[in-house]
Amino acid sequence: MSVLEASKLTKRYGIGEGAVEALAGVDFKVEKGEFVAIMGPSGSGKSTLLHLLGGLDSPSEGNVTLEDQPFSKLDERKATLARRHHVGFVFQFFNLLPTLSAEENILLPVMIDGKDQRKYQSQLDHLLDLVGLRDRRHHRPDQLSGGEQQRVAMARALITSPAILLADEPTGNLDSKSGRAIMDLLRRSCRELQQSIIVVTHDPKAAAYADRVVFLRDGSVIQEIIQDQAAPFSQHLRLVIEAMELLEQ
Repeated sequence: MSVLEASKLTKRYGIGEGAVEALAGVDFKVEKGEFVAIMGPSGSGKSTLLHLLGGLDSPSEGNVTLEDQPFSKLDERKATLARRHHVGFVFQFFNLLPTLSAEENILLPVMIDGKDQRKYQSQLDHLLDLVGLRDRRHHRPDQLSGGEQQRVAMARALITSPAILLADEPTGNLDSKSGRAIMDLLRRSCRELQQSIIVVTHDPKAAAYADRVVFLRDGSVIQEIIQDQAAPFSQHLRLVIEAMELLEQ
């Protein structure tokens, strides 16, 4: 079953002869529990696509449907509520509030929505275990490493059990060891929570964790790789690197 589906997504910036087409009629679909990576050269439209899929921007043409809801056609208030309730975001920079503890940062979406935090205690404990931070729950961001802060950001994005998790270069601000840990956590959340995930990345090692890798160039999807999850990670990585090399020729 498709959790998110985009049809003929087009995004133009500017008007007239000076208009720039960032996306050119992209069709895109994500199934329940699927992990999709989006790759492509700088300026290929990766982040633009992610922003349209998450309702952070509106398409010039085309539609985005999230859980059978016409996401791209909602008014601003309804779109804000849909993002809050159905979409989780993880960015390259952690965007944690410095005065709040790890668990308070994780519960922030619940606080903003005015919900009873006590009802999320079981989910909070499970997520702290998933990201390996139960013993750091009362630490503020300045008492956590970069990798730990990104794990807090991941748990925050998952606290409301969103239909889809969108991550924009989630390992871009981390060292290689912390980056691997974050991608392992994303992979585990797919398996253990049946979480649907889309990751934009320039890193072949990060993309190799995905079930499917979508390659963009000049605003269009030009190739997809379906990963055999029974195959070794080294095979996934080799296929992604080979596809990127062809893409850049």
